[in-house]
Amino acid sequence: MNTLSVVIPALNEENGIADIIERVLAIKASLAEAGVSDLELIIVDDGSQDRTPEIVASYPEVVLVRHPINQGYGAAIKTGFREAKGNLLAFLDADGTYPPESYPQLCRPIVENKADIVIGSRMAGADSEMPLVRRIGNTIFAALVSIISNRHVTDSASGQRVLRREVLSQLYPLPDGLNFTPVMSTRAMYEDIKVVEVPITYSERVGRSKLSVVHDGIRFLNTILMTALTYNPARIFGLIGTGLVGLGFLSTMWRTLSRSKAKREDSQLVSWFVGLVLGSAGVNIFSIGTVFNYLVSLFHKRPIRQGVFGQPLFRKPLEGYFGWVGLGSIIVGGIFYSLSVWRRWDRSTQKTKVAPWFAPAASTILVLTGLQLITSWLLTLVLSELTKRDARAQKDLGKFSANGRH
Repeated sequence: MNTLSVVIPALNEENGIADIIERVLAIKASLAEAGVSDLELIIVDDGSQDRTPEIVASYPEVVLVRHPINQGYGAAIKTGFREAKGNLLAFLDADGTYPPESYPQLCRPIVENKADIVIGSRMAGADSEMPLVRRIGNTIFAALVSIISNRHVTDSASGQRVLRREVLSQLYPLPDGLNFTPVMSTRAMYEDIKVVEVPITYSERVGRSKLSVVHDGIRFLNTILMTALTYNPARIFGLIGTGLVGLGFLSTMWRTLSRSKAKREDSQLVSWFVGLVLGSAGVNIFSIGTVFNYLVSLFHKRPIRQGVFGQPLFRKPLEGYFGWVGLGSIIVGGIFYSLSVWRRWDRSTQKTKVAPWFAPAASTILVLTGLQLITSWLLTLVLSELTKRDARAQKDLGKFSANGRH
């Protein structure tokens, strides 16, 4: 038997709470057709200063939980989950923007064992009255989550979802604020939880919105990135590093290809130097990200996750080449500097107008980049051994126990 527990966080919602309660209670018959035999409705009053708790209390079939003071949107949902008795958990806003009538279709993928979490997507084609600014913001956040997790999602901040109770242990901890939903989406993508999106309609809210586009938008962005960094930092660091290397290449090629006789040699050298600095910064950031991945793997006690682009492009992880690439960078830097010194002593080349600062500066960057790559390579070797230590110990203990029984 499946029981759906719907949690509604409420803060000063006296104008719309009765309507949403009645709409939720009216879906019992359609839920039964979808394979959900029972419905539990929990309202968590999050420190309201109006008649919201009194209105909720007038419905005997509704469970009312009260926070003495406001603790936040996410905190209210988590309180409701702790009080819930159902094996299927759901949450919904109290302002009437999300349609409780969509719960039967949201439950079906879970009942049919096709999903662990079902997100009601406001961005998947159904009618939506979402303001343009919030639509743009949600599109950006969804695209960001998709890029950093390598799994497609259209609505990372939807406030209407259904999930299996048992996945909470993989999703927690979750924040107490309005960023509860994007963090849940990001974490679900990295925890290999089966996520399905179902299109839902979206209506204009009853009363004034509690969401600040700028303040909460910055908080959403920060928590999405921080959550991703705790699972696969190499993806974010790698994308930033790759972008910097690309900018460095463009800086170098732009001045080289647009060079004319009227332009000074120093201008081209500055362009090359800027490109070298950007490329070196990109390589360093990329290598730091790979080291972070091993640290994260140690914390989660899981295999190293794929890097920037999902499946590896090489026969072994890219960090396995850091040692040789770093050594090559040091050698090239040393040769470049030696040649520049030799040219200064060669009188036949005294007419060459090459800025004296360029060769030693470029050589220094190449050598330091090489040292960074070699250091990262050594760190990944050590951390790789540490990630395998527990598995090898368990294997040895298992063999010892087996031999001891004979």
